[in-house]
Amino acid sequence: MLNGTVHVDGADLYYEVRGQGPALLMISGAGGDAGFYSEAAGLLENSFTVISYDRRGNSRSTGRTDAQTTMREQAQDTKALIDELADGRALVFGNSGGAIIGLELTAAFPTAVRGLIAHEPPLVGLLPDDDPDRGFFDEVLAVAEDDGVMAAGARFVQSVRGEGTYPWPTDVHERFLGNITHLFTNEFAAFGDYTPDWDALASCGVPIVMAAGSEDRGCNYFTPSIVIAERLNLPWAEFPGYHLPFMERPREFAAALRAVATQLVSTADSIAPAWRNSAALT
Repeated sequence: MLNGTVHVDGADLYYEVRGQGPALLMISGAGGDAGFYSEAAGLLENSFTVISYDRRGNSRSTGRTDAQTTMREQAQDTKALIDELADGRALVFGNSGGAIIGLELTAAFPTAVRGLIAHEPPLVGLLPDDDPDRGFFDEVLAVAEDDGVMAAGARFVQSVRGEGTYPWPTDVHERFLGNITHLFTNEFAAFGDYTPDWDALASCGVPIVMAAGSEDRGCNYFTPSIVIAERLNLPWAEFPGYHLPFMERPREFAAALRAVATQLVSTADSIAPAWRNSAALT
């Protein structure tokens, strides 16, 4: 595993790179830590060059300020990583808030995206008007205002089905706790307010697969993936597990992602040279 930093406007982004093959950038959601993907990345590195990173202002990256971090800024960060580490183009997987960033990246910079897998973007504004979960982000921010960010963090984690049933790596958990204030002060509202650029996504020409976990049916972060798929006539895939399957059951998750990602790469560009050359074809 190689690591380092990429300098972007106002921040140095910590990254990790594993393996060889077509570039696969993995974007994390709340907590913004590359460590969420460490085990899954290790399982995928024999087929992909897996790039993970700490988002701006989180964990080992710099850039924490008093200003709100916008989705466009997050997308520009991912574009800079792709330019620096993947020769300007990569397959992208995003989970939760990372899926929202992936959608913004694809809409704003489609030539950088070979294909996108957007797993459980929590776009609660796409839920029916009478669904109480439409107010989820406002509710958690109100807890942060009234009772503090740690109480908001507890309320947020309690909303994620499956959490508490398996352990997190100690280092990831410690860094996550250090990111709580930044999450609720500088990031959370932008995730909650985001609306996809429907026209840009419809015309981008990038293969996109929406996805959600099989054990999250009925959750406020499951349904939006289906709404987006139906509105844009996109394929939809059900992954194993809960909202964070790469943490809860990384082997099952990696197997599912390998299948979908391989198909996306082939759809975008035929068989990747890194795979074709390794087959010793004559």
